Amino acid sequence: MTDRLRPVDSALRPGRGACSRETGRFERFLRADTHDGWDIPEEAGILRTQVRDEHPRSVINYVRSPDLPFDRTLNPYRGCEHGCIYCFARPTHAYLGLSPGLDFETQLIARPTAPQVLQQELRARRYRVATLAIGTNTDPYQPVEKERGIMRACLQVLQACDHPVAIVTKGTLIERDIDILSDMAKRRLVRVGISVTTLDVGLSRRMEPRCPAPKRRLQTIDRLSAAGIEVRAMISPVVPGLTDHELEGILTACRDAGACAASWIMLRLPFEVAQLWEDWLEEHHPDRRSRVLGHLRDMHEGEVYSSNWFKRMRGTGVYAHMIAQRFNRAQKALGLDQDLPELRKDLFRPPVLPGDQLSLF
Repeated sequence: MTDRLRPVDSALRPGRGACSRETGRFERFLRADTHDGWDIPEEAGILRTQVRDEHPRSVINYVRSPDLPFDRTLNPYRGCEHGCIYCFARPTHAYLGLSPGLDFETQLIARPTAPQVLQQELRARRYRVATLAIGTNTDPYQPVEKERGIMRACLQVLQACDHPVAIVTKGTLIERDIDILSDMAKRRLVRVGISVTTLDVGLSRRMEPRCPAPKRRLQTIDRLSAAGIEVRAMISPVVPGLTDHELEGILTACRDAGACAASWIMLRLPFEVAQLWEDWLEEHHPDRRSRVLGHLRDMHEGEVYSSNWFKRMRGTGVYAHMIAQRFNRAQKALGLDQDLPELRKDLFRPPVLPGDQLSLF
């Protein structure tokens, strides 16, 4: 680890992905843990998850990235207790003055008024309907959702006005909302992507410590599919030198569970994630470190990551091309290469609130 990191003893961070509380890139000063000078024995405590509330004025985030298949997102939570060490959303915690490392996993922010704010935004005269993507930044079905229920309330708003939604998750808590999702699926208003990165239980526990086990995620695919909900298997990310050999096996398992389509994304390491990832490799897989980082540099012109449009999610070069060919071949052989029709937009109607004048037509 470099001197600028704030490493935390592994005994104090059970079930966490990051190894440190690295200071965010926007901070003027580096933070360091040090003794206060008093001659009093003091033991550091185990890191616990803390949640505080935020009351946003808007919840629909419009994106202009030309290489994304959506133009708007919603996030019920900031930070994610799943703790996936590779998560490209970690740097967003730096905007809050928090560490993209352990703070991202332990200092969560819930947005309890998100359903009400969403309803108001959908009622605006200037609003034009398009598929709303949820889960593209932090997981809407992370553990805190079981208690807070913000995601379910947002879904109820979307269901009531027939608004299309695409959901990405690793959380099996989505099964709780099958009643809403199956109803929306009948009108082609919803699609779900379930992320499966590895079938190796041990690797999954180290790399994404508080996510459901791979087998449990496959069961979720099965249960959603059985309820008539389209499920896309997301091999995201493919980790070169660590999970790449599982590509065909993961696709086969997802197809057998009921997935009807598939996609993949290469490991991405923007901003602080690069250092966090390297430290994780040093702690858990030092024998693979040079191989993994070497593949990444081969795909990004000598760097571990490049943010260039249309290249950032797949990389370039021989290795990236090989992974793409393997995926395409397996996808076609398994029947997961079908183009799913777009979700319907023509059914949308602005939310109706008590006191509104009813339409005559």
